[in-house]
Amino acid sequence: MAEAVAVLHQGENIIAAIQSDLTDEQVIALRDDISARVGRSRARGVIVDVTALDVIDSFVARALRSLALTAKLRGAETVVVGIRPEVAIAMVQFEMNLAPLRTAIDLDEALEILATERRSARV
Repeated sequence: MAEAVAVLHQGENIIAAIQSDLTDEQVIALRDDISARVGRSRARGVIVDVTALDVIDSFVARALRSLALTAKLRGAETVVVGIRPEVAIAMVQFEMNLAPLRTAIDLDEALEILATERRSARV
């Protein structure tokens, strides 16, 4: 999976940039890896960049949803960035439910969403 997904830490966040289409096994490995990293690093946010994905099928959508739920149980919020317009249209047509996933246009917006949420939680 090392060449398929680049994972890095930025402050309290884990950023996973998917570099190419993933097999089902790689999707599961990504979910498990992110969950473990959240616990080890005490990350407060997870950003998954899916810009490189030509398709987000129901399996990938469920895995992203599962990743978000798992991360939330471990104390981190998840934001998915980079859903292409044609992928978004297909997801709507197939009525894919990503709740409770949050989405953002790009990394900057995702970081702002997570920072705003942390500020709100402290109040």
